[in-house]
Amino acid sequence: MDYFRYFLEHDFVVKVSTIAIAEYCVRGDVDELPLKNMLVIPFNYDHAIRAGKMIGEVYAEKQRRGAKITPRTVVPNDTKMFAQADVEPDVNFYGTADVECKKVYDMIKAAEGSLSFRFIDITIPYHQFFGELKFED
Repeated sequence: MDYFRYFLEHDFVVKVSTIAIAEYCVRGDVDELPLKNMLVIPFNYDHAIRAGKMIGEVYAEKQRRGAKITPRTVVPNDTKMFAQADVEPDVNFYGTADVECKKVYDMIKAAEGSLSFRFIDITIPYHQFFGELKFED
């Protein structure tokens, strides 16, 4: 919750993917999400095209590492949300505590050289990530 509070206090526009909402609803209720403080981003055509390119790069890297990739490719949700973050204007950060997701981000970034957003591991305190001093409330 520290990141969410930090973002709101610093006038960040917090965006959430419909894909992330679907994942949350597997074990939670949508009414538990603070959607009134978020901009909901649906997965669209441009996101789909970008996700296909990204997962192609990930699969190519995994094959170089010796993994066997089956002919039927499935685009994981993390890659779809990376595509959304990369395509959507004004998305500067992608925050998650999923360490496996970070590995995929690193593969895509290595293949492309850069992405339009930075990855935030939200297990790292926000003041450390943003290089700020933390004062008690």
